[in-house]
Amino acid sequence: MYAQMVKSTGKSVQALDDMSPEERAFQERIDRGEKIEPKDWMPDAYRKNLIRQIGQHAHSEIVGQLPEGNWITRAPTLERKANLLAKVQDEAGHGLYLYCAAETLGVSRDELFEMLHSGKMKYSSIFNYPTLTWADMGAVGWLVDGAAIMNQVPLQRTSYGPYARAMVRICKEESFHQRQGYHIMMTMANGTPEQKRMAQDALNRFWYPALMMFGPSDKDSVHSAQSMAWKIKMNTNDELRQKFVDETAPQAEFLGLSIPDENLKWNEERGNYDFSEPDWDEFYNVVSGNGPCNVERLEARKKAWSDGAWVREGMMAHAEKKAMRKQAAE
Repeated sequence: MYAQMVKSTGKSVQALDDMSPEERAFQERIDRGEKIEPKDWMPDAYRKNLIRQIGQHAHSEIVGQLPEGNWITRAPTLERKANLLAKVQDEAGHGLYLYCAAETLGVSRDELFEMLHSGKMKYSSIFNYPTLTWADMGAVGWLVDGAAIMNQVPLQRTSYGPYARAMVRICKEESFHQRQGYHIMMTMANGTPEQKRMAQDALNRFWYPALMMFGPSDKDSVHSAQSMAWKIKMNTNDELRQKFVDETAPQAEFLGLSIPDENLKWNEERGNYDFSEPDWDEFYNVVSGNGPCNVERLEARKKAWSDGAWVREGMMAHAEKKAMRKQAAE
């Protein structure tokens, strides 16, 4: 999930009888499956929770361009360069859709960026790991985008209308990204012995960080209940993680690659794969800002914001001049 540590109210879910009339009517709308729109009444906690989740999701899409962007000029063929360039462009678009959705909740894009740059708002931990070889582009597409899709497809049914509608297009494009990554891994797994070793190495390094994308174990995720009651979040972290493993393990077997987990095996009784938990100490360390690339990635975003100041200032000046001409003409 791209919003791994979003906190809601910190309180237990209220029973309908304990709600105010407005809160009760709001919850009943959600329970009926109705979409909440920007001008509708909503609890302050619902609004704040959405801002955090959508904001972190948007930041993750933008920061997610960095691990892949540095490989565009180094991709092995012109076709691969074009494909990767298109993918990075898509991620920028996803961020813009999501910033627009967040703005409907009354927060400005400048405020969202300030929260990112100051550390008040996070982005997905997965983007704090380095991409060392071309095979990593395959692993990112296959595993990282695959994990993202696992979470984002249900979000097309989330209760907030602008968020749900943004996810429709995002999911279509993410599905293409996942297939693109899997194709890279398939090509390398069926290539030379050295290429297959590169593919296996990329899988080894990205497997557990991909599992961490869904956030902490349910027993440690104390804020999920309210988000699920509001249908901001549609599934628990562990449900999504299990589904991801169940779908990805057979894909790795087809590629002839080994998932780096000696405990991975099909459990006939459960109808799911058994697998090892990620290293949660590593997860919290990365989320806290101490991952391999945390400083580098955040500094890149701050520099981009600073370097783009003249563009923003020019656009504002143009908009003001245009408004003045319109007013004078009237």
